[in-house]
Amino acid sequence: FDPRHYLGTHWFGFPKTGPHRLRFLLESVKDLRETLKKKGSTLVVRKGKPEDVICDLITQLGSVSAVAFHEEVKEILKW
Repeated sequence: FDPRHYLGTHWFGFPKTGPHRLRFLLESVKDLRETLKKKGSTLVVRKGKPEDVICDLITQLGSVSAVAFHEEVKEILKW
C-alpha cells in the first residue's frame, strides 16, 4: 500500500482513495490472501513507497530473476 494514495490529489485536493475504496481494497487483499493460503501459497503485503519496498523485498529474497510493474499515468488529457 503506497501512502501517497491516501493523500489529496495534486489537481483537486480529494483523496485518491476514500474510505469506501479503502475498505474494498482491504477486503479484496484479505480474500486474495485467504484464497492463496488454501492453495498452499501466500501474499506479501507491505506499506510504503513501492520504489523502496520492492528494493527491500529483493534484498530480503536474494534470488530474484525478474520484477514486473506498471506506472500510474499522471497527466490529464486535455481536449
